[in-house]
Amino acid sequence: MNILISNDDGIYSPGVKALADALSGGEHQVTVVCPDRERSATGHALTLQEPLRVDSIENIFHPSVTAWACSGTPSDTVKLALDALLTEPPDLVLSGINRGSNLGTDVLYSGTVSAAMEGVLENIPSIAFSLSSFVSTDFRAGAAFAKRLVDAISQHPLTEPILLNVNIPAIEAADICGVKVTQLGIRRYRDIFEKRIDPRGKIYYWLSGEVIEEEAAPGTDVQAIRDNYITITPLKYDLTLNAKLDEIETWTEKSFGSNF
Repeated sequence: MNILISNDDGIYSPGVKALADALSGGEHQVTVVCPDRERSATGHALTLQEPLRVDSIENIFHPSVTAWACSGTPSDTVKLALDALLTEPPDLVLSGINRGSNLGTDVLYSGTVSAAMEGVLENIPSIAFSLSSFVSTDFRAGAAFAKRLVDAISQHPLTEPILLNVNIPAIEAADICGVKVTQLGIRRYRDIFEKRIDPRGKIYYWLSGEVIEEEAAPGTDVQAIRDNYITITPLKYDLTLNAKLDEIETWTEKSFGSNF
């Protein structure tokens, strides 16, 4: 398979190296295009007010890997790769392995998930991989599972271009209980804006936060990660709440009439 890999942690992150190297040197042809620096939590942002610059990267990945660093966001990197850098579309777009989980409502902010979603927007099946720890640098279990999943897809292709959001527990591979297909849970954060003053006396704010609530119902990715399972959650970009279409149509007719 021809595989495009991106991320939001940057071209030099250990997670993308582990993922690319695990898939290289065999039957897969791997191309890596990543931001030139960390771009976490950028969501689906695109760079429109300045040019995108790319640099060829050597001596980081397996010798068979072609790699570029891009000055843009995660979504920029995938769009640029698909429309300008690659001579033909890849069979699969991968993103990660991210440092930190992307569970539940995290996917709305995640640069990792957004990079993978760019592939789906171009009708290419895509997978986002995340390790459920911000401090661990051991991506071996995640990379090994990624290879198994990609090999399975090469033998049994997905029937349509969807995004698989994969989270891997940050534990030893032997302690992982298995794989579960899950729904998105809910994670809520308490945002903290720390007020600071720069050397010139100007006020600025630094955003941080912490998880204050997780809805970990049975069958959700949040609960499955707690139970030490790898989670696979199929996602789509259509956010339409179909169950409410009729209700909202009736409401608008009553509120505005038919000859607005």
